[in-house]
Amino acid sequence: MRLYIAEKPSMGAEIAKCLPGPSRRGDGFIETAGGTVTWGFGHILRQAEPQEYDDKYRIWRAEDLPIVPRKWKLLVDASCKKQFNIIKGLIDKADEIVHAGDPDREGQLLIDEVLDFVGNKKPVKRILLNALDEKSIKEANSSLRENKDFFNLKQSALARARADWLIGMNLSRAYTLAAQRAGHRNLVLPIGRVKTPTLALVVRREREIENFKPVDYYTIKAKFHHEKGDFFAVWNPKDIQAGLDSEGRLIDRQIAEAKLAEFMQAPNIGLLVDYTKSKKQEPQRLPFSLSSLQVLAGKRFGYAPQQVLDTAQKLYERKLTTYPRSDCEYLPTNQFKDSQAILKNLQSFGDERLAKWSAEADSSIKSRCWNDKKISAHHAIIPTRVPANADKLSDMERNIYFLVAQAYIAQFYPVHTYNQTKLSIEYKDEQFTASGRVELDLGWKELYTAHTRDKNEDINDGGENNEDEDSGALPPMKKKDEVEYVDGLMNQKATKPPTRFTPSSLLAAMKDIHKFVKDPEAKKKLKDVYGIGTEATRATIIDDLIRRRFMTQTGKKKYLQPTQSAYMLIDAMPDELSYPDFTASWEDRLHSMADGDGSLEDFLGEQVKLTTALCGKAYGASFQVPKTDESGETTHVCPRCHSGVLMKRKGKNGIFWGCSAFPRCRMTCNDKDGGPDLSESGKGVPFRAASAGRASIGELDNLFGNPYISEAEMQEFNQQYQLMDSFSAAYSGNISASDGRGTKKSSKWSGDKADASAAPMEKYAGNTTDHGEAGPKYLCPKCREGSLRQIQGKNGAFWGCSNYPRCTATFDDEKDMPVLNT
Repeated sequence: MRLYIAEKPSMGAEIAKCLPGPSRRGDGFIETAGGTVTWGFGHILRQAEPQEYDDKYRIWRAEDLPIVPRKWKLLVDASCKKQFNIIKGLIDKADEIVHAGDPDREGQLLIDEVLDFVGNKKPVKRILLNALDEKSIKEANSSLRENKDFFNLKQSALARARADWLIGMNLSRAYTLAAQRAGHRNLVLPIGRVKTPTLALVVRREREIENFKPVDYYTIKAKFHHEKGDFFAVWNPKDIQAGLDSEGRLIDRQIAEAKLAEFMQAPNIGLLVDYTKSKKQEPQRLPFSLSSLQVLAGKRFGYAPQQVLDTAQKLYERKLTTYPRSDCEYLPTNQFKDSQAILKNLQSFGDERLAKWSAEADSSIKSRCWNDKKISAHHAIIPTRVPANADKLSDMERNIYFLVAQAYIAQFYPVHTYNQTKLSIEYKDEQFTASGRVELDLGWKELYTAHTRDKNEDINDGGENNEDEDSGALPPMKKKDEVEYVDGLMNQKATKPPTRFTPSSLLAAMKDIHKFVKDPEAKKKLKDVYGIGTEATRATIIDDLIRRRFMTQTGKKKYLQPTQSAYMLIDAMPDELSYPDFTASWEDRLHSMADGDGSLEDFLGEQVKLTTALCGKAYGASFQVPKTDESGETTHVCPRCHSGVLMKRKGKNGIFWGCSAFPRCRMTCNDKDGGPDLSESGKGVPFRAASAGRASIGELDNLFGNPYISEAEMQEFNQQYQLMDSFSAAYSGNISASDGRGTKKSSKWSGDKADASAAPMEKYAGNTTDHGEAGPKYLCPKCREGSLRQIQGKNGAFWGCSNYPRCTATFDDEKDMPVLNT
């Protein structure tokens, strides 16, 4: 028996229709004379959560990070158990299996991971379906490939999934804990390899706008006369011209007026020092990838990226267009033969423009899009050979189909040709320039003349017009001709701030991420990279940032603005997470891996090292302390560390206040009239706590913990994020502290003096504190920053560093002293 395993039920049903009959529908499969077809529901298997590797990870603790699985674990998703068992039973009965996942990296992994999970040893073929019409399916089924040919594609998908797990699971915990130590008790920060640098783009753009100061500047446009006609040219000031700003703009009005008057003075003869005329050709725009379709649909119709993807998916399932989640803008040469049939169908679609364009198209023209070398598992989005009827489509479906068809028809129009003329004039020892163009053949641009916003528009949708942009025709002239200055016009202009991102322009920025990388060398290298994220996930990432309230949409164009949480998050991130350089280079590596260059093990080894380093940076991350707590009460910034807030706690002996950054900061003080007693704050000495607030270090560990996030919220965050419950693991058991002089003391306050471990830790040099008081005797020999304290563990006394968990040094105890020579 041949078994086809499709990625989703709709694809499975279409495959079954194209197999020899008769057919019989069973529970989760379809039997035909040509084989049995079954299907999944996307990811039947999911990656295990940290707590599913070890129950201790239910509690979020900095000392557990990074969490790196020794053996990666997959689990059957609860909602897919029945279908998984059906697939497993059919695999057992099959003689041969046909992998029918979507023709991309993710689709390859979805089915492969199921086959690997059940330990399949039977032969596996691969069918690549870029369209679901009958002819396409039958052609693909007649040319099956060996699934092993796509091993590298699977490895690339595994590398992406596991790298995302390492970054997401570890750094979300690390930075959430850091935010909580700063007093953000109910804040969960979902850190993502793609999500975080994407949010940073919006934050930086908003700050550019906030800090923008408009600058007035002046330009001079001169009218010159030549015997063949008059024309205009723009004055280009020299670098040494007085009154220029750093961008070369003339900002001094008086100087501009003086130059204008100077230009009017006789003699008025200038010299044409350069005149070039050349014929230019602009090739047909390429058909669409998903991202390019989302960008143009956003600009043309205002559609959100997710709406475009959902609509393209519907058209694909109705067999009207090809596979939508494509990152490719080229077509295989073997599909060129279908062009006449597709163009004929478009004439009867029901749109006058498409009918006219397709009727006038030349199906013999073979544009640059037909290139087998540019094709991997999938190709550009185009209409299929199935006729479409505009009356049976929704408005959004009609518009998306129109864009896809328009780009396809453009391939069968001539290249756009024009003559471009550039000239340079020397007049009164100054340079004036002009350029002009004359259209020779609009070619494919004829289809786009009604729309000024096409694929070539700047993705930022902003900026200033070029003063020297092409105008109309210039008179025919030649080098060294004389021209006469006739008149001049001074224009006052003002610089404009950059425009805020919209969902579609942000998606375009993710695709063309090289424009936003920090390193100039990386910018060059990454120009040809596919961007950050995938065609299928970019829209989801943008929607997720909006849903989690890190961004809001404003105005009719839905401009994106960051929230206060976004500013706080990005400000706390290291460059590795907030700039796209690293993520873009990872995407480059993943694409190379899909081509067989690089191994999964090497890639993940590097990701573990990076994750470890970033977790270390998270411990020292600086978060803005909130002005009020979750109940609206004023917060009290810790006067010792200035990075945490003082929080009211109830110990065995009453109310006291302590720093939220515990155990890094052990600031404690009494309660006075419902607030922290900071009466000694101006004395420059450690704060003390009176007997009413007595608590042991063990109590502090537990009292400064956080509750679990609810199960519903864990599901909401998709990765079962949990807040730390306590720091109890750091100092578990019945703890006694040393006063630093080798004498054990109870961890309680005596009178109005706190012991060394309950009071804030002082930085010291030698044996004295910053305030000249007697300091701890035993400096930690490992970190040389903390002090060694005696701790009563389950197996007896030992000594540990006060800088735990940043420093995990421990030493044996001998006669109430640490053994330092072991």
